[in-house]
Amino acid sequence: MGNLSRGAPSGIGDTPLVELVRVVPPGCARVFVKLEFANPTGSMKDRMARSAIEAAIDDGRLRPGDTVVEYTAGTTGISLAFVCAALGYGLRIVFSDAFSVEKRLMMQAFGAVVEEVPSDAGQINEALIKAIIARAEEIAGEPGHWWCDQLNNHDAIVGYEAMGHEIWAQTGGAVDAFVHSVGTAHSIHGTARALRSHGAPIHVTAVEPAESAVLSGGVSGSHRIEGIGIGFVPPLWEPDQVDEIQTVSTEDAMAMARRLAREEGLFAGTSSGANVVAALSVAEGLGPDATVVTILCDSGLRYLSTDLYRDT
Repeated sequence: MGNLSRGAPSGIGDTPLVELVRVVPPGCARVFVKLEFANPTGSMKDRMARSAIEAAIDDGRLRPGDTVVEYTAGTTGISLAFVCAALGYGLRIVFSDAFSVEKRLMMQAFGAVVEEVPSDAGQINEALIKAIIARAEEIAGEPGHWWCDQLNNHDAIVGYEAMGHEIWAQTGGAVDAFVHSVGTAHSIHGTARALRSHGAPIHVTAVEPAESAVLSGGVSGSHRIEGIGIGFVPPLWEPDQVDEIQTVSTEDAMAMARRLAREEGLFAGTSSGANVVAALSVAEGLGPDATVVTILCDSGLRYLSTDLYRDT
């Protein structure tokens, strides 16, 4: 069995990279997508959850018998629940009804205790995110609880560096542009940092909801792209590490996610659709001799109860 340690979360990373064929118009750059739904829980967040938890254990912030606390739109919560279950830690999650019921059920299946903060008719906005964060901070003040605090967690960024190195290896270093949506900003920063460490001048495009384009200097608003667009600038956002910011509407992101399923056989969520919309825009500008890479962040299986795939 090699050197596998008992209880350690395994199977994370080394996900496939595939080229899009039917949704890419003629004359564009080649567009590849990293299939992060191939991770154990079906999302890229497994990478940061393992990195954050293991770092906290190593430096003594998280001790045996402690309970992890986190605010989440669900995807990070699922990944933390998986890692905590594997390593023997309790988990308390602050969530909301603005996010899919599948996410809550998955967190509970891994043993997490989930508390919901009510939303305004399912809208994702700054007020909701800040209310979720505030409640998580309250819980974290209880004895024996450790707050992951993903927005401010530098270890989470490190967890994504492997994704950048994997993309470099899978493309043979032929990457001209990397396109990715922003929630905490950890995945775009960690992946881009690793890609650029190989010495290539890679163009990095950040993606955010058109309805809440705060990174672009716009007004904070409500949208329905789960997992991105928190309504305020993330505390660890590094604007000098991206070359441009593109906005994508909820409607366009959902339409592309449906196209990916029907035309490419790739079943992913709304933020993945937003990534591909922006990647196609970048690919059109670069032309046929270039290569663009983006991320399919998570599986469409966790959105079956939402407007994304219901009655489509």
